[in-house]
Amino acid sequence: MANLLAVWRVHGLDVIMRRAWRAGVVLAGISAGSLCWFEGGATDSFGPGLRPVTDGLGLLPYGNGVHYDSDAGRRPLIHRLVAEGAFRTAHCTDDGVGLVYRGTELVEAVAELPGKAAYVVGREGAEVVEERIEPRLLPAPRF
Repeated sequence: MANLLAVWRVHGLDVIMRRAWRAGVVLAGISAGSLCWFEGGATDSFGPGLRPVTDGLGLLPYGNGVHYDSDAGRRPLIHRLVAEGAFRTAHCTDDGVGLVYRGTELVEAVAELPGKAAYVVGREGAEVVEERIEPRLLPAPRF
């Protein structure tokens, strides 16, 4: 994530990506390729441990939590970042789950496998709350 953003910024691709997004081009990605569109989230791109990143492209005004079900450290870090106010809200996904936005509005979660979910993490008063979003299961590909 950190390297991806740095290279994009050095070469002006961050500006091009923002222009493309505003023009309606669909932007997508998994892992760091998802995280980059948001304000930031939990990343392992600084070394072996998870650390926060808060200088994503910010096209989507939320934190992002990827690998929510497969990396035990990500959920608590996202909760801490929301509690501390680094992100007002975070949109998180289990592996194999995608989020669909129209503009900056989350309109749907989709999954390639049953039992997976998306989550919206926010604050109610001083408490961090997590809402599970059941995704629409995508049909199996036919080859």
